[in-house]
Amino acid sequence: MHIGAHVSAAGGLPKAVGRAVDIGAEAMQIFASSPRAWRFKAPEDALVEKFKEESEAAGMGPTVFHGIYLCALGSQDQALVERSVESLTNHMQTAERAGALGVIFHPASHRGAGFEAVLDQFVDGVKRVLDAAPGDALLMMENSAGAGDHIGSKFSELGAIIKEVGSERLHVCLDTQHAWAAGYELNKAEKLDEMLAEFDREIGLERLSAMHANDSMRPLGSAVDRHDNIGVGEIGVAGFELMMSRPALANVPMYLEVPGFEKGGPDAKNVSILKKAREEAGAVR
Repeated sequence: MHIGAHVSAAGGLPKAVGRAVDIGAEAMQIFASSPRAWRFKAPEDALVEKFKEESEAAGMGPTVFHGIYLCALGSQDQALVERSVESLTNHMQTAERAGALGVIFHPASHRGAGFEAVLDQFVDGVKRVLDAAPGDALLMMENSAGAGDHIGSKFSELGAIIKEVGSERLHVCLDTQHAWAAGYELNKAEKLDEMLAEFDREIGLERLSAMHANDSMRPLGSAVDRHDNIGVGEIGVAGFELMMSRPALANVPMYLEVPGFEKGGPDAKNVSILKKAREEAGAVR
């Protein structure tokens, strides 16, 4: 299992490699553009090649890109849906050029219409993205915390989308804090195994290709998306040791999305805590 982190790519993609190395990360997640704006500028070929060279030289594990926060394939606003398809396509094409594992995105909200009402539209959007961005890069839906009308807090919803899309390139990123907020008790062995069994039944564990490693500021089942540093929140270090001990998760890369102990985002201390948890999990396994 690679222990990774979200790092800034400000100044160009190659800059992200050094930032990941500086905190001891073995893999990285980055934004290809501002996460709060539609504007997108494809990176120049020279920068992409330098990024790939420096990643290889650093022995970096899988890189993932994170889609912007504005995407909403389940919206009733057709203009928003079109911009979402365009944005995800741009990110997928960039991921393919950069040799990345793929792109993680939030399924977002159905705005009260109901999941079944927007399913066909969502599926059509995903198909259009995959068709416009051929290659090996995966498109990964992230489970939601369950607040409001957000899609994907239930594994059955993600599974239904995957089934209807029918592509081997549509996978899932499991966010630990979101799962906790949605009611999955990750720090108890029996409950964790129940969750993994449900994931396998509804989605298929072979489609779990990335994890966001985040502790939770809020209690189990809160449906509130509030990340905390590893070991500080409700899940605790023991919960991550338990997850890492499970064979089904042993080779799934983890990417930190935590506030940081100095409030600067993922840092060396969080990476070190997860690495130690991995050692303990190996002893248990």
